[in-house]
Amino acid sequence: MEELSLEDPSVLLEAASEFALYPGVQNDESVKNLLDRFPLPLIFSALQNKSDVPGLESTLLNCLERIFRTKYGASLIPQYTTFIQVGLSAESQSVRCLACKAVSCLLDNDDKVADTAAQLVIDHGLYASLLDLLTRGDELVAAASTNAIKSLASFPKGIDVIFPANVDESTHLRNVAANCSSLGRVRVMALIVKLFSVSSSVASRAHNSNLLNLLEAEVDSKNDMLTTLSVLELLYELSEIPHAAEFLSRSTLLQLLTTLISDASVESILRSRAIMISARLLSSEDVKAVLEALDSRLESLKGQDADECETALEALGEIGSSNQGAVLLLSSSSPVARHVVEAAFDRQGRGAQLAALHALGNISGENRSDHSKLLNDTAEECLRRIIYDTAGESPKLTPSGLFLSVLRQDSEVRLAAYRLLTGLVARQWCLQQICSKQEIIDIVTDPHTESTKNGMEARYNCCKSIYSALSALDATHPSLIKIATKLQEAVRRGPYLSRDRMEAQPTEELAAL
Repeated sequence: MEELSLEDPSVLLEAASEFALYPGVQNDESVKNLLDRFPLPLIFSALQNKSDVPGLESTLLNCLERIFRTKYGASLIPQYTTFIQVGLSAESQSVRCLACKAVSCLLDNDDKVADTAAQLVIDHGLYASLLDLLTRGDELVAAASTNAIKSLASFPKGIDVIFPANVDESTHLRNVAANCSSLGRVRVMALIVKLFSVSSSVASRAHNSNLLNLLEAEVDSKNDMLTTLSVLELLYELSEIPHAAEFLSRSTLLQLLTTLISDASVESILRSRAIMISARLLSSEDVKAVLEALDSRLESLKGQDADECETALEALGEIGSSNQGAVLLLSSSSPVARHVVEAAFDRQGRGAQLAALHALGNISGENRSDHSKLLNDTAEECLRRIIYDTAGESPKLTPSGLFLSVLRQDSEVRLAAYRLLTGLVARQWCLQQICSKQEIIDIVTDPHTESTKNGMEARYNCCKSIYSALSALDATHPSLIKIATKLQEAVRRGPYLSRDRMEAQPTEELAAL
């Protein structure tokens, strides 16, 4: 094959640009065709020579990335590991970023049973370079490095490198975090969270390496608000990983979060995030302490920080979405759920009222299956009593008055009210209250009430639930039969039909002909 001179890189630039900008997915055949004309060593050489041709570096980097993302391109990487090694230490952040992505492509396209790619990474010392770029590279390089290390963690040999048995190893993540800037430390902690997401076995190794302690120590220190907030965001991300929750609940994290929630001197944004993370750790034995802290905080927030109050109510709603969580909110002598009920029918703060209505909808079982909507007898009696007590202390006097008051508000509040009634109507006392107010039936059966898709669907689901609950009673009273007939007709129309089908009518001009 005739060798292309690098003295005139315009031909290479044109071919690489066409390849990089191709709108579709490049396949192995197109990669082979390009590399037959311009072998990889030639492209690497063009990068290293730093030609003055404008746009050459960025074009070649984009071209190489698309090459490596194909199966054929990734299969070539082991032959050029030395070039990848050089790329990881290059002056150009863009070249470093590509080198990190090349490592990911190498690992992602390898047989994980054979561990061949992981062994290459280990033999060429690439892991240490990836860690260095994680802590000192720019944002894009750090992200690419994180992804490469996460890919390495899916290999048995990779796991052993990332979690060395010797705690004094310089590449041990605790030591890396201890010897870098605050930004680098946050990046290391972000990597730890990513590693937890790989698999339960990797999460177990990370936990056994005491890496969660890094995050806990950062929360406990509260030295820097922005850093603490970043770590709380990472913990929130960690709490969303199903197999990570069990490791979180074993730690002292909930105790730290409880302290954070209760500390009035802490910035409200930190308390708000701590509240939401706590809500996700429901299965922990320490959840009672968290609920007590939430109860105390909500009591002190009345008429004060609306945003934090809204966040706390959303957290209670998240806890109450499960049957177990709803029971916990309604179990104590002074149930935390009372804050939700009071705020749901209080028009003093719209954001808090919306959050509370949705939370109460969760507690009542709107998002649970039919067989788990109802709670145990103690919790059910507590829920009924709180709603009746709230109504009795308001000008509305009855639960039906409260329900009607929220249904008469704006569309967002009505949507939340539909969700609430959809869950509550599984209780006979609530069904009786709903049927006692004809205005409630008129609103939920009126196809003209809502104009948005979400509103129409919420109204329809509410209507359908009330009809289902009423049908189960097999009621014979004339007024109930009339209500059931109206509900049945509304259900028959469906959620979106705003009027009965109309026949086409001729215009006056046509009729006169």
